[in-house]
Amino acid sequence: MAMAQTETLLLRCSLCSASPDSFRQPPTIIKQSLKDHVVDPRDNMVVECEAKGTPHPIFSWRRNGKYFNVARDPQASMRRRSGTLDIYAWADPEAYEGEYQCVATNEYGTAYSNKINLRISRAPLWPREVLEPVTVSVGLPLVLDCSPPPGPPKPETYWMSKYRRVSMGVNGDLYFSNVYVNDSATDYCCNARFPYKNIIQQKMPITVRVLTTRMVSEAAPTFLSPAGRSSSQTVLQGEELLLECIAAGVPTPVITWTKDGEELDTTNMKVKNYNKLLQIPKATFEDSGEYMCTATNKIGYLEHTITVRIKAAPFWLEKPSNLVLAPEENARLVCRSDGIPRPSIRWFINGDTIEDATPVPNREVSGDTITFRSVTVANTGVYQCNASNQYGYLFANAYINVLHATPRILRPRTDLVKVIEGRRAWLDCRYFEHVYDALLSCVCVLHSNGTLQIRGTRMDDQGTYLCIVSNVAGRDENQVKLEVKESTKILKRPENMRVLRGTDVRLECKAQHDPTVAVTTTWLKNKQLSLDESTLVITNVNRGDEGNYTCIIKTELDKNTASARLVVMDRPDPPTNLQLSDPFERSVRLTWTPGDSNHSPIKEYLVQYDDDDWLPFKWRNLSTYPGNLNSVILQLSPFIIYEFRVIAINDIGMSKPSRSSANFQTAPDAIPKNIQGVGTWRNNMMISWEALNNREWNGPHLKYLVWWKRRDSREEWKNATTWWCKYYIYDTDTFTPYEIKVQAVNDFGMGPESPVIIGYSGEDRPTAAPLNLRVSRIEATKVTVHWDPVARSSIMGELKEYKLRWLSVSRAMKSKAFPASGPRLSGVLPGLIPYSNYKMYIVVANNRYEGHPSNTIEFSTPEGTPSAPRSFRIQQRHLDTIWVDWDTPAEPNGIVTGYILKYQTVNATQGEELRVEEFPPNTTSFAVRRYDRYTRYRFTIAAQTRIGVGEWYTEESPHYTTEAYAREQVDLSTQGWVIGVMCAVALFVLILLVVCFIKRSRGGKYPVNLLLHANTLIFGRGQTTVDTMMKRTDSDDSLVDYGDGREIEFNEDGSFIGQYTGHKERDDRDTEFSESRSQEAHSPMAHSPMSPIYSFA
Repeated sequence: MAMAQTETLLLRCSLCSASPDSFRQPPTIIKQSLKDHVVDPRDNMVVECEAKGTPHPIFSWRRNGKYFNVARDPQASMRRRSGTLDIYAWADPEAYEGEYQCVATNEYGTAYSNKINLRISRAPLWPREVLEPVTVSVGLPLVLDCSPPPGPPKPETYWMSKYRRVSMGVNGDLYFSNVYVNDSATDYCCNARFPYKNIIQQKMPITVRVLTTRMVSEAAPTFLSPAGRSSSQTVLQGEELLLECIAAGVPTPVITWTKDGEELDTTNMKVKNYNKLLQIPKATFEDSGEYMCTATNKIGYLEHTITVRIKAAPFWLEKPSNLVLAPEENARLVCRSDGIPRPSIRWFINGDTIEDATPVPNREVSGDTITFRSVTVANTGVYQCNASNQYGYLFANAYINVLHATPRILRPRTDLVKVIEGRRAWLDCRYFEHVYDALLSCVCVLHSNGTLQIRGTRMDDQGTYLCIVSNVAGRDENQVKLEVKESTKILKRPENMRVLRGTDVRLECKAQHDPTVAVTTTWLKNKQLSLDESTLVITNVNRGDEGNYTCIIKTELDKNTASARLVVMDRPDPPTNLQLSDPFERSVRLTWTPGDSNHSPIKEYLVQYDDDDWLPFKWRNLSTYPGNLNSVILQLSPFIIYEFRVIAINDIGMSKPSRSSANFQTAPDAIPKNIQGVGTWRNNMMISWEALNNREWNGPHLKYLVWWKRRDSREEWKNATTWWCKYYIYDTDTFTPYEIKVQAVNDFGMGPESPVIIGYSGEDRPTAAPLNLRVSRIEATKVTVHWDPVARSSIMGELKEYKLRWLSVSRAMKSKAFPASGPRLSGVLPGLIPYSNYKMYIVVANNRYEGHPSNTIEFSTPEGTPSAPRSFRIQQRHLDTIWVDWDTPAEPNGIVTGYILKYQTVNATQGEELRVEEFPPNTTSFAVRRYDRYTRYRFTIAAQTRIGVGEWYTEESPHYTTEAYAREQVDLSTQGWVIGVMCAVALFVLILLVVCFIKRSRGGKYPVNLLLHANTLIFGRGQTTVDTMMKRTDSDDSLVDYGDGREIEFNEDGSFIGQYTGHKERDDRDTEFSESRSQEAHSPMAHSPMSPIYSFA
């Protein structure tokens, strides 16, 4: 939109936003007294009533529903141009109590105030009466009556005695749950405070006499307030709700609360008077329900149910408002309210019921709404709305003012409006008088007072706007020019900085703004004016430069700010206010007030001391402490006068030393520690303690003075002196408590006594055994044991435990200790072996001895599930067969009824079936035929009893292949050390055989023992001789036997295909023999290099 272009606005509104006094207006009540108005008769009684209207209204009063002629009453008057009523009734003020209502009238209507209930405050005095003494027996309940003056206003009452047993009720009475002897007194006074006059009055004292002629017997709870088992209470919404339960009984009952059967939520309420009173400051509808209070003591309990109902006086939902209308306009008055019960609505016009008023055809009354159609001047008037129920009422005035006048734009007029782009623009065109419907040629927000609001202005919104107000009587107009400017933006903001004292600081603040407006840059430090520059430079900063720096970029239309905090770090300030407290012989507590850390946290404190020796003011370091402490205990040496000071340390450095503390002098004293009294025999007690170190002697010839006496006896303290750290007392009773204390003594005197500790003389063997040992719930691995306790007097010491001993299957005696607790004792004995027989007894033990054994019982545990079978082995006896065997379980835990074997190939597919085999208890092996030589199996086996299946054991078969078999053999025979040994043996045998052949060829003889000696050297003792090894046995196999005389096909590596697959049938005996031959074949001798030599021999 161009700047020169004019925007025309035709406005419409329903009521004026400002009205000159020259225009007519019905009366409106603007100030009035409270509905419940309490006044002091000694002062001027004032009932307020103020109203406005044009012309100014005339005031009158109604009292108790009738006209009150103020002019003829000599003790009453109204203030000038006001309806406020002044009453000067000092002689008979009660005659003026009643219901007052103010009436304000002018020629356009009549307005009424609320009905004001005027009450006279009463004299807060109790009657002077003689109160008879109250006599009550000890232990019985008691109620002391208060009955304060009723008011108005209602006084606040209180008694001087209130605690759990004695409490004040809501009505002001004092309740005793039970009476003690010391409750006898002559000064029980009820006090009443009257808040209106701030006066406290006291009732005549009540005398209470407590009789002690009867024994105090315990009694179950009974309710003093409220009475009975149930009650109800009704309260208005927003008022205070008080629920109390005060009960009598011996001992004093404890009060607890629930609501609707659930735990009470005390979030929005207060629990007072030892749970006897619930206070809800402002009741809501959620507070209704059934509250149950329970009074409990050890004799019994009693419940009382309080049903709470919440009602509501009428409250506004929509209050009628004044309307200024033009002729022929439609309108309505709404008087919407709510309450419990729902209030009824009555309408009045100028104080008369609308039913009795002159009928008007364009007015329609429908419940809480009056509708006007095509209003005329005849509809002008003040309409009253009354909403009431049994708990209160609401009353409101609202006028209808129908005007016929030329519209006028109110001055002053605004010719130019400047606004920042993106912000809201307000173009004022305030006018008076109603205008007819019109059109608005831009997308804007038009308010009822004629102001045009443009939200989020743009550069296109610049231009001249024309405001026109008109009706049938005329028109008025005003031009407003709108200029849109660019907003001011800060491009570079100052940054927060933490710097050391003495450095230089530079803070920058650069901005962008509309070139047509002037801009200023201002720096503020802690809201105080600093200087006008875009860059702020501070040299050699110190503590005074610390603070918040704000850069303000300001134009005539807007401003922008940016802040940064400058923190100056420095060494800490020295601690102050050093104080010494808690003095002891070797220590003192030093407390100080930390100084300012100067933005670098204090890491530690250094405590220094001056010991007042020949070099005064020579400070020495005593100790360092963490920076979060300001109170420490200093460990000191004797015979020294100390003076302390503290230094704070942070990352910057050390503070200046604090001022020195007061002098403190230590005393040479120490107390023996860890004092004990323990009996080593049944008739003695050894008293021991820790020896003092040499620095604690404080003098020569240190000794110890030992004191003792029996506890709770009237005998005198006995003592003895010793050089050692223990002392024995003899001829004591068994396990008797003694009071013990020890103090150190040297040539200069005695040190302080140690605290008294309790020691016990020696213990003896218990004289009684536990009775009635028995078992229950016998399970396979555990059993529950019960026994009766022994008498305390027979334990002859401190009861330590009960020790259970039992004889297990291995004939080894085992034991388990159980703590002693409860009148009937029991425990669970775990770790038993199923299907076993046991013998058991129990003894009682103190710290030193065990007592006699109880009766011995026998029991047997039932069967359980067995452990896994032992020695599970997987063997390949043939290329197509895997042989598995196992041994019986190590722990059968019963009679083994069989075995379950599950197996499946290792690389099984998802659909392959898991095979299960069951065996009788005497079968411990199984053979599985393989599909091919690469198949592996996973075996899982478990034993079972009649109770169930036991622990499973799983193992996979190894890789059994011909190549691996051959490789194993080659690996063994190709070992270097094996080849060397075999070669040496072969050479030796060859030489021996050559010698033998030469001898035989010559017919010579050689000694037999030489050959035997050779065999012994080769094979060792017990080895088979060469002749024996060369004999052919019937079990020797050949390839022909397995091939049925056919040719055997060999692989490239020399092995033959179809090994052990011949059709020769063998019985079990041959199979077993073949296994032994197979094992021989795997032996090193079967494949040794000597085999050709033996064949040759």
